[in-house]
Amino acid sequence: MDNDSGARPAPDAHLPAGLRTPLRPDAFDAADETKITAIAGHFAAIMQELGLDLTDDSLAGTPRRVAKMYVQEWFQGLNPAHRPDVKLFENRYQYHQLLVERDITLFSCCEHHFVPIVGKAHVAYLPADNVVGLSKLNRVVQHYARRPQVQERLTRQIAEELQQSLGTPDVAVLIEADHLCVMSRGVNDTSSSTLTSEYGGRFATDAALRTEFLRQIGK
Repeated sequence: MDNDSGARPAPDAHLPAGLRTPLRPDAFDAADETKITAIAGHFAAIMQELGLDLTDDSLAGTPRRVAKMYVQEWFQGLNPAHRPDVKLFENRYQYHQLLVERDITLFSCCEHHFVPIVGKAHVAYLPADNVVGLSKLNRVVQHYARRPQVQERLTRQIAEELQQSLGTPDVAVLIEADHLCVMSRGVNDTSSSTLTSEYGGRFATDAALRTEFLRQIGK
């Protein structure tokens, strides 16, 4: 879908400067279709430099397929227009215990080598006056994952977004992921995985609460 022509929010403007994904101010001036056409041309040039025959019926459509994948799927989280609207509901039932959403499917892309990062995210919070629809937790994870990333920044972006949206510092995020830049190149290590975590509010000060969170996600 093409971008609207009206004013758009600045990318990640609500996040602290150190947590913003590096983007130019004009990153979303062009419509999606314009970007797809340009990227397809660039990717075709890469394939040609590799010696591939773009007249082959298996390869002819690859540049545009890759371009659409980048703009509309893999990197859709770059666009602030896709930031999820985290709708809150009054906590009428006065639930104030730990709420955990575990094993959220995470698919991202290493910004150093542009190959996939695949794993799971586990998030938790302590409800105060409001609670959130559970699917919104998944959508927050997906929004920040769907962009070129490093896992450390991704973990903190998710935590910061949830703290702001939920109106509470009491948020925990743990990500475990496999990086294809480690598995398929360089050291070619297929057995290691990467874990990162961010604990806010009571999760940062209460060891028993952190232990309960880790127990509930099987760690």
